[in-house]
Amino acid sequence: MDRLQSRRAFVRAAVSATALAALPAAVRAAMGPNDKFDLLIKGGDVLDPSQKLRGTRDIGIRNGIIEAVEADIPVARAQKVITATGRLVTPGLVDLHSHVFPYGSGIGIPADELVPFQGTTTMVSAGDAGANNFAAFRRFIVGSTRTRLFAFVHIANIGLTGFPIGELYNLDFARTEDAARTLAENADLAIGIKVRMSENVVAKHGLEPLKRALKACELSGVPGAKVMCHIGGVENRGLMSQILDLLRAGDILTHCYSGAPNLSNEGTNIVQDGKLLPAALDAKKRGVLFDIGHGGGSFDYTIAEAAIAQGAGPDTISSDIHVFSGNTPGMPYLTWVMSKFLNMGFSLEQVVSMATSVPARVIGRVPKLGTLQVGAPGDVSVLELVDGPVEFVDTRNNKRTGKVHLRPVQTVAAGIAFGRPYNAPFSVR
Repeated sequence: MDRLQSRRAFVRAAVSATALAALPAAVRAAMGPNDKFDLLIKGGDVLDPSQKLRGTRDIGIRNGIIEAVEADIPVARAQKVITATGRLVTPGLVDLHSHVFPYGSGIGIPADELVPFQGTTTMVSAGDAGANNFAAFRRFIVGSTRTRLFAFVHIANIGLTGFPIGELYNLDFARTEDAARTLAENADLAIGIKVRMSENVVAKHGLEPLKRALKACELSGVPGAKVMCHIGGVENRGLMSQILDLLRAGDILTHCYSGAPNLSNEGTNIVQDGKLLPAALDAKKRGVLFDIGHGGGSFDYTIAEAAIAQGAGPDTISSDIHVFSGNTPGMPYLTWVMSKFLNMGFSLEQVVSMATSVPARVIGRVPKLGTLQVGAPGDVSVLELVDGPVEFVDTRNNKRTGKVHLRPVQTVAAGIAFGRPYNAPFSVR
């Protein structure tokens, strides 16, 4: 017990120190009258739901931090300028469920390669690495990637290296203490534990993988450590309600609108026979977060429409982008998934919020992440709101039409644009 309490005290101190070190106001020098912004984003239609801000604004960034959001900043006050007239300018998009451990998992894509397709400045690796290979993710991927990365540690010590073979058919891979220790040792980067609960991953092990994931969060001592629980074709109908009952406030139900069947071809997810499970509504009211995690097989319009109509709307929009899902007709790039919900009746403000400030709060590691507030990281997504007929398809071949979609135009991470205008000497932060 003493050892556990000591670990928890150490982790709390480490996380607090990291947060304090990240506070930009403590290290930012006041701008003098002749100082220039490193980058000016000029004339865009700025939308920041965190501030209820919508209107034409200029954004000045210096030393990787947003220094000014004003009606008119003269071009002469900037070293470099991005003209955003006629474009939508939002906080840098945050993808809470992605697979960005290339070379070390079975499905990862380099995060920076995804920027032109989805305009993301922050991405979360959803269990690509477990205890055995998380150090490789941190050392070789995070340190060499411009996109800001966070992660869930997989409860299986092998992570997703065995994909497409289910990593929890052999439950011995789910080593609770190893996962807890990895989470504790990487608390600045790791925000919780990932577990996949589909029958084709856990076989007949029932609730045990989820119980181990929850226990790992507890043992880690990391304040607010969350479980990200993947569903989609769980073993039987009753198991789905049991899974929902175990999830705590702040835990994340990802693939929340999956229509994937189990191995017996039964529909066993949160909507069964057209009815939302009472346990799903209870979980929603309790504070469990419903995350889209579209992917290549995990978003069904008919499930989403029924669940939303019956009170279980989404909290976060994420892509579940990986080497397989990226090749599917559903095209689960984050901005395309956002567009699907924009055409399901959600407002632009709601859709942007679910891909910026809300997932940023779930991460909870960087002050003002997911906003355009002064002092926030200089992360900005410039998007085009394209009018005109558009057709979408989910992962069950259900089609819907729409009238508008979002297209990435330019992405700025920590004050540095991907592409032009280039920095000289080239710098990423």
